[in-house]
Amino acid sequence: MKKFASLYATLDATTKTTEKVDALTQYFSESSPSDAAWAVYFLSGRKLRQVIPTRKLQIWAAEIAGIPDWLFEESRSTVGDLAETIALILPSQTEGTHRPLAEWVEQVLLTLRDASEEQQKLAVLAAWSSMDHQQAFVWNKLITGSFRVGVSQLLVTRALSRVSGASTEAIAHRLMGDWQPTSAFFAGLISTDHSDSDVSRPYPFCLAHALAGPPEDLGNIDDWQAEWKWDGIRSQFIRRVGQTFVWSRGEELVTERYPELKQLGESIPEGSVIDGEILPWKDGHVLPFAELQRRIGRKTIEKKLLEEVPVVLMAYDLIESNGLDVRNRPMEWRRTKLEEMAAVVSSPTFHLSKLVSADSWTDLAAKREMSRSHNVEGLMLKRKISPYRVGRVTGDWWKWKINPLTVDAVLIYAQGGSGKRAGLFTDYTFGVWDDGKLVTIAKAYSGLTDDEIKQVDAFVRRNTLETFGPVRTVKPELVFELGFEGIQKSSRHKSGIAVRFPRMLRWRTDKPAAEADTLATVRKLLPGGSE
Repeated sequence: MKKFASLYATLDATTKTTEKVDALTQYFSESSPSDAAWAVYFLSGRKLRQVIPTRKLQIWAAEIAGIPDWLFEESRSTVGDLAETIALILPSQTEGTHRPLAEWVEQVLLTLRDASEEQQKLAVLAAWSSMDHQQAFVWNKLITGSFRVGVSQLLVTRALSRVSGASTEAIAHRLMGDWQPTSAFFAGLISTDHSDSDVSRPYPFCLAHALAGPPEDLGNIDDWQAEWKWDGIRSQFIRRVGQTFVWSRGEELVTERYPELKQLGESIPEGSVIDGEILPWKDGHVLPFAELQRRIGRKTIEKKLLEEVPVVLMAYDLIESNGLDVRNRPMEWRRTKLEEMAAVVSSPTFHLSKLVSADSWTDLAAKREMSRSHNVEGLMLKRKISPYRVGRVTGDWWKWKINPLTVDAVLIYAQGGSGKRAGLFTDYTFGVWDDGKLVTIAKAYSGLTDDEIKQVDAFVRRNTLETFGPVRTVKPELVFELGFEGIQKSSRHKSGIAVRFPRMLRWRTDKPAAEADTLATVRKLLPGGSE
């Protein structure tokens, strides 16, 4: 635990990639396989389900510190993070614990789920009493299921490759899918023997960067393949040894949630892995993403919902063919093989993503402007000679999304941020006018500069009208231009509208609140301009 807490502090204190990889390399080279396995588990973004409600942890910590509940709440509001607040108010052990990370997780944390409240309290208090400040902070992050630090899985694989000599590609592949953080798993993870295979295991996804400059900077348009950017669930469809597996980009096995895709497996050739998108599709058209959300997270799907929101696989890449890994083949070659497969697969749930042809970048830009009429987010640009890479690599794949929909809305509620934004009001709720009143339209957290955040924070403190727990109602004076990717009707929101991926594009200091948009104006942005 001491080494892991020290690693966390080092990773959190630097933004330099080389320093992060050096710290990870040192940790993995010095740690036991069991500790290293759990470190990989947490550092790669996996989390254990929270075992103790945060309210209980807060009460117990306040009792030990001898402070009233209101003072804890004020401290938490200032610090902005529960785990850190608890660590700061607890008596700290100078020496700290030398107990291994694996023991803390397996013999303490995992046993708390089935323990009584009294047993949980005794175990947590015993842990706190043996830890120094940094260890308690990391422990609190683990026990609340909120552990995260500024390191990507790519950096973890680079460090493991350095330590073991195994390729980063092999390590990244082994980290995909379902695995348990054991010593045996870690030994296999860093093995230089690349013959291992898991019949269900997907490949690391190839990701795209957003196109920042003009597409002409990419060179000759003939070197590029363009296709629509669909708004669904990125997935890999696997057909091996007579079995079908569907994985989401979040490395979740979702086969049972989409029975129509599981049935599709019978039509797909053996030894195939297809990269694509799960889309809600009915009557020959893609449905809004919100329809798909009705099925996300459900382990059992009623017949009625299956009929209302059927799904298809929109295939756009083939990364395993006839049991062979073909990721190093050019995009153009993989596309040809995928087209050959599509020609023989007879299933209404299998769709081949159509290419968007154009004679010039200007011509392609004009077709991109038609994206919303196709219910897509824009275009994907893929270099024809590109391999299927691991992670987000610059140069080969680009997202050329359409400009966002925009509205001018009024700031009406503010809430404090967390982490590096602790102590500042950074989380905002916005409204538009409807019959002389402001109705909530969206929440947004990103888009402002640090200086603008400080200015808004000062405004919130000077102009608070009411306080509801951590939320403050403010004078409706500040106007912001909000951007979002999609909009649709929603019975769950008071405004009757739901927007997707809202963010602040700019602070409209030139516009008074009375001139912000109305709900009627926002409704005109709905597909078809429906009121």
